[in-house]
Amino acid sequence: MNIKSQKDFFCGLMFMAVGVAFAWGASTYNVGTGARMGPGYFPLMLGILLAIIGAVVTFTALVVESEGGAKIGKWAWKPLVLIISANVVFGILLAGLPAIKFPAFGMIVGIYALTFIASMAEAGWKFKATFILATVLAVGSYLAFVVALKLQFPVWPAFITG
Repeated sequence: MNIKSQKDFFCGLMFMAVGVAFAWGASTYNVGTGARMGPGYFPLMLGILLAIIGAVVTFTALVVESEGGAKIGKWAWKPLVLIISANVVFGILLAGLPAIKFPAFGMIVGIYALTFIASMAEAGWKFKATFILATVLAVGSYLAFVVALKLQFPVWPAFITG
């Protein structure tokens, strides 16, 4: 077996692993039928579809020749750490950490923090562009989740809203 594209091969394996995990996790829920879908129907179908896409990508990586073998390069540690930490910080700011009495700062502060931390992973990071992006995301999220969908979660920090 000769791998002709390392990037595609390992990407396909990752897709298959995530797809199988989703399908397996969804099997613990009531799946239902196509006409009367249960809570596990969508994640099961999504997992199966993702696993199939992964199988196709993996097979293609074994059959189709790519330029230079599409070797996998070094790990980009800085972007990886910044993107993961941005999501962790967003979750902490949105809900707080009651175990250590860290208050919830709300959706708006969380979105600004998420956007700024994640944007620092970019090579040519610009403060002004990031601020504009964070503002658009915050306003759009407020309109979509609070105004349109009427979801109940903290929008602003508790010490501001009381």
